[in-house]
Amino acid sequence: MIAAKWNRAVRNAIAALALAVSIIPFATLAQDADDTDWDPPLAERTRESGLPLTANQTATGLDALDLSLRIDPAATTLTGIARYRLTALAPISRLEFDLDPRYAISAMRLNGGLVTSERWRNDKGLLSVDLPQPASKGAEIALEVRYSGHPHKAKKAPWDGGIQWSRTPSGQPWIATAVQGEGCDLIYPCIDNSQKRVAVIDAAIAVPAPLVAAGNGKFMGRSDEGGWTTWKWQTRNLNTYALALNIGPYQTVERTYASRFGNSYPISFWYLPGNRDKAVALVDQMTQFLDFFERAIGPYPAGAEKVGLVETPHLGMEHQTINAYGNGFKLAPEGYDWLMHHEFSHEWFANQLAETEPKHMWLQEGLGSYMQPLYLQQKLGEANYHAALWDMRKKIVAKVALVPDGRVSSAYYNDKDAGWGGDIYYKGAWIAHTLRALIGDKAFFATLRRVTYGRDDPRPGNFLPVYRTSDDFRSEAEKASGKDLTWFFEAYLSQGPLPKLTVTRTGQRLDLAWTTAGHTVFPMPLDVRVGSRVARLPMTGGRGSVTLGGDTSDYTIDPESKILRDNQAITEWQAQEKAEKDAKAKAAAAQ
Repeated sequence: MIAAKWNRAVRNAIAALALAVSIIPFATLAQDADDTDWDPPLAERTRESGLPLTANQTATGLDALDLSLRIDPAATTLTGIARYRLTALAPISRLEFDLDPRYAISAMRLNGGLVTSERWRNDKGLLSVDLPQPASKGAEIALEVRYSGHPHKAKKAPWDGGIQWSRTPSGQPWIATAVQGEGCDLIYPCIDNSQKRVAVIDAAIAVPAPLVAAGNGKFMGRSDEGGWTTWKWQTRNLNTYALALNIGPYQTVERTYASRFGNSYPISFWYLPGNRDKAVALVDQMTQFLDFFERAIGPYPAGAEKVGLVETPHLGMEHQTINAYGNGFKLAPEGYDWLMHHEFSHEWFANQLAETEPKHMWLQEGLGSYMQPLYLQQKLGEANYHAALWDMRKKIVAKVALVPDGRVSSAYYNDKDAGWGGDIYYKGAWIAHTLRALIGDKAFFATLRRVTYGRDDPRPGNFLPVYRTSDDFRSEAEKASGKDLTWFFEAYLSQGPLPKLTVTRTGQRLDLAWTTAGHTVFPMPLDVRVGSRVARLPMTGGRGSVTLGGDTSDYTIDPESKILRDNQAITEWQAQEKAEKDAKAKAAAAQ
């Protein structure tokens, strides 16, 4: 066993050296088919997604990608050909893409001509190709990259992503990818930044027959040859991390949905054999979800393609038009599949409205999370709305800023000490709830529509994906409400701890004062119930007061729980829960 590991290490070292100096056919690098432990750590650049664009990447327009992939479950390998049509958006002398350096590049062509090894390099995941002569602005460039290798394996998809080589309960291959944190470069050469989408992607995915490869976008046909089936898909303006491989012995349930905006599009669910009745029931729910989202926000963004779901061995991910679903068809007590609802919300908040960089991820996850209580409010009423929000409130950590200064690594999502990865969901949802109460439904939903589509009147075909920052969201909220909301977003986004409310009673008078961790003014209006009446305090300058009646104990601060604020009881409860969990872990380790 020790000798086997040593031999494998030698092979890997030789492979890495060969990649650095020349173009070598994949065969010289391939591991034995049964050598499934081979999975070196990700390169420094590759393990992050959303890094700042280089000047050359900024100057590269991605017009079209013809991507051919061959997935071999027996050998756990991916072989690919990426053919790009590019446009120089500015004078450029080099192309720069991102690609996991574990892949061996066997050939590269530029405008049809072979690129020699001296003119390209893959430096820790940054694939650079020198042009034979500088390209002027507007020049069209064709690049072809042939590559192969063992894709990075997901350690805990979808949070620690990569590819999953799984088996169905009946023992057939069941393969899925989820790469949000790591990026598209784990699968194909790309510019791994949310603002660099390819206008049109034609993907041909070859798998051993009779397996099915469910893909993004519109189905464009299939072909069979030599025991392999190639499944062809076409999609436009794909979210960079959303290109997904979903391979298995799938069966399909399909339905056509007639939208309130006058267009129709298919709902398709690729499910494992034996799950048809459950799949049909989930598609029934999807029609309700669609009606909710189109009524609350606007048109389904991919109405020209499809609504797609696919059963996966991991929990879920918002892969554009082919949402990954692994919740086991479990319903919440409210009678709906909350996970599918959340992932589907990302067709609006991630695939249509995309963050410009990871630090603004709350726009995707927070707004997406708020859609669940909002759906329950419209479907079941106020009690369910507040119950869902209360469950989220108990999970808010509020240690660090929701939108930190400077660049944020995509790996920050998994930082348990900071708690940022949870706050972007739960604190983000509560910010939406509090803002809605502050500016009113009309301004709030107008804000969501504008920030999502970039216009007030979205209709099928009149919008493209937009890229947003937190300042963009603030600006739209201010336009819709006519209010200066700098103080609001400063307190909730730029500061970690939540605003605190101090209440002082003197006789029949209550004095109330807001304070924030950054010592900023926080003039959040506040309701106080006194007996049967509710007093609305403007809290100008962050302070206000109210006179109590005869029973000085009969009052409630913020009786409808509109405001996200510090709650010492929750803080103490969280500490208690952590202490109990740590004690159990310590006892288990001692056994």
